[in-house]
Amino acid sequence: MIIEPKIRGFICTTAHPTGCAVNVQRQIDHVVIKGPIPSDRKRVLVLGCSTGYGLASRIVTTFGSGADTVGVSFEREPGETKPASAGWYNNRAFENRARAAGAKAITIEGDAFSDAVKAETIEAIKANLGQVDLVVYSLASPVRTDPKDGVTYRSAIKPYGSQVTSKTLNTGTGEVSEVTVEPATEEEAAATVKVMGGEDWELWIAALAEAGVLAEGFTTLNYTYLGSELTWPIYHKGTLGKAKGDLDRAAAAIRAAHGENAAHVVALKAVVTQASSAIPVVPLYGTLLIKVEDEMGLGEGPIQQIDRLFRDKLVHLQLDEDKRIRVDDWELSEPMQAELKKRWAVLDTENLAELADLPKYREEFMKLFGFAVGGVDYSKDVDPRVVD
Repeated sequence: MIIEPKIRGFICTTAHPTGCAVNVQRQIDHVVIKGPIPSDRKRVLVLGCSTGYGLASRIVTTFGSGADTVGVSFEREPGETKPASAGWYNNRAFENRARAAGAKAITIEGDAFSDAVKAETIEAIKANLGQVDLVVYSLASPVRTDPKDGVTYRSAIKPYGSQVTSKTLNTGTGEVSEVTVEPATEEEAAATVKVMGGEDWELWIAALAEAGVLAEGFTTLNYTYLGSELTWPIYHKGTLGKAKGDLDRAAAAIRAAHGENAAHVVALKAVVTQASSAIPVVPLYGTLLIKVEDEMGLGEGPIQQIDRLFRDKLVHLQLDEDKRIRVDDWELSEPMQAELKKRWAVLDTENLAELADLPKYREEFMKLFGFAVGGVDYSKDVDPRVVD
């Protein structure tokens, strides 16, 4: 079949196996060209391994440091005439290349919040790695069912305390307008913490520890975004911020149980993701950021961020006052933020093309699903069940 992108709102419902495979290969190439990363973390578990920062973590540890990995993600399998999710294609492409390089690559596909997937993952670690030296938590889901009581919680990305009015962008039409978002209820805020906070991270570490598959001196990392003052009202000071703040609590609890350097929250930069595209204000900020960071020569996608994390930040460990590792330093530097704020103040529909880069934002969004990838012939028939 010929697979074309099908966009519905903020979601692309199709993915291209060849485009996804090429994306994975180009991320691998970035790491290999940069050279080896000396590390003792040779056995790695990545929770949320199929896209974005999680996929980049699996690639960097495998092709930079020669690690064997177990990955966990929730995916949609393909049918004879129906494409799989992009993450399913990414997982297969990664596995093919990792195994060709002599590394072990085992992927568990299912609900990472469930006890059943935790148990299956533990058995995979025992059978293939013995123990793990590093656990990367990079799950992104709007919904979580608590395995203890079976209650399903849904996150609500809203301001907290009072309504917020700000500029926003329709990425389809290119129109800049104002949006007012009503504040979350206390129940919505609590549910967002339940889904996106640190509870499941703690449950994973407790389950791994009880099973004896955490190596002595292990490290676990959980990825977060703090962001610019421009996005704080809807993000850092909203329900998402409350959830992300709970990660700091969880990290402290893990450190108390397992040692001073056992757990760290890692603050990363803003990148284009399907989830962030649905958050008011954030896509407009993203189009500005892409333009400004490219002009300053500081553009980074997930693979560049995670490569810098493992190649530099984890080797020369420096923590902020909350014991976080900061890889958002370029984005939040004073010169870049000053330029972003200056442009934000005057940004409108008419000058969007001059001050921001919507075409590149759209291109990065399409690449998440294997489309708009240079060198791929999208007119060719492909089998949606096969990944190179």
